[in-house]
Amino acid sequence: MSWSQIFHTSCLVLLVQLLCLEAVPISLDKTKVNQPEDKDTGLHYDRYLREVIDFLEKDQHFREKLHNTDMEDIKMGKLAKELDFVSHHVRTQLDELKRQEVSRLRTLIKAKQDIEGGNDMVVDHQALLKQFEYLNHMNPHTFEVEDLDRLIKSATNDLENYDKDRHEEFKKYEMTKDHERREHLKTLDDEGRKKEEEHYEEMKKKHADHPKVNHPGSQNQFKEVWEEADGLDPEDFDPKTFFKLHDSNGDGFFDEQELEALFTKELEKIYDPTNEEDDMVEMEEERLRMREHVMNEVDTNKDRLVSLEEFLIATKKNEFLEPDSWETLEQNQAYTDEEMREFEEHLAQQEEDLNQKASDLQKQRDELERQQEQHNQ
Repeated sequence: MSWSQIFHTSCLVLLVQLLCLEAVPISLDKTKVNQPEDKDTGLHYDRYLREVIDFLEKDQHFREKLHNTDMEDIKMGKLAKELDFVSHHVRTQLDELKRQEVSRLRTLIKAKQDIEGGNDMVVDHQALLKQFEYLNHMNPHTFEVEDLDRLIKSATNDLENYDKDRHEEFKKYEMTKDHERREHLKTLDDEGRKKEEEHYEEMKKKHADHPKVNHPGSQNQFKEVWEEADGLDPEDFDPKTFFKLHDSNGDGFFDEQELEALFTKELEKIYDPTNEEDDMVEMEEERLRMREHVMNEVDTNKDRLVSLEEFLIATKKNEFLEPDSWETLEQNQAYTDEEMREFEEHLAQQEEDLNQKASDLQKQRDELERQQEQHNQ
């Protein structure tokens, strides 16, 4: 078992996103399918995190200690202290890796300062330094215990907030889309506005006209995957067999991506990339909602993994056998009227600020031209 897989089974949240694999269709021979590359975590230090893991994985002492370290000890920094016993060769590689990362961040921060300073904006130095939280920038030369401890804590915290940030980004996307639609209507005459509104309502109606969506994580939903994706008789549905079929990397857990792969059939009922009325950004938000729901119901120890035991326990509950209906995104607006009002006020303020800057720049240009004319005289 690799170091990364051990972290999976040790319930360390930061590697859940790093080392997940998409589920392979069950009709294919898993041994003959090229597994996809690890997904990006979305962290701005993703590459650095991966490289640290790769180097530490090479040290036998560190791997052995990890076998005997539980999640709470890892979070408390006990594992990080084992860095003192890592081989000199690995430590040297980690030192060089840190130097490169500090240099990269300093270059990015310098570029950001130049841009913001050049626009007469106040540079938020504290916000810039916050980007260094995952390493000790006061010592840019060597990778120490504190660096590993910071990296573990930062990645754990950032990944725990990752879904929340994705929801916020989606909310802004939906508000922007609605705002732009309203602004477009203002440019049309009465007849054009009427046609556009009618088309909009028609698209909403077409999108909402889809087959019934099974409750994510329910017996009906899994049976449909069992029958349509796996090609098996629904009367022979067996939760344990189902779990093993879709545990694509065979580590004994459903990670978040393996769970999300199970919802593809449900999402295909609602979204078709060839249809004008279907928004694929909304499809991914629906996938996220489904996965979060199942995790909340099944992941009892909150390690962002579903073990076989947790899965089997969940299949005995009433919620699995007789679930409530599932409300899709079109039944749950992503933002409130108040949020939309504040969003449009923010956009209006941004536009006003830009117009003021443009006016100030024009005045400066006019003044320079006037001074040049006087000089020429």
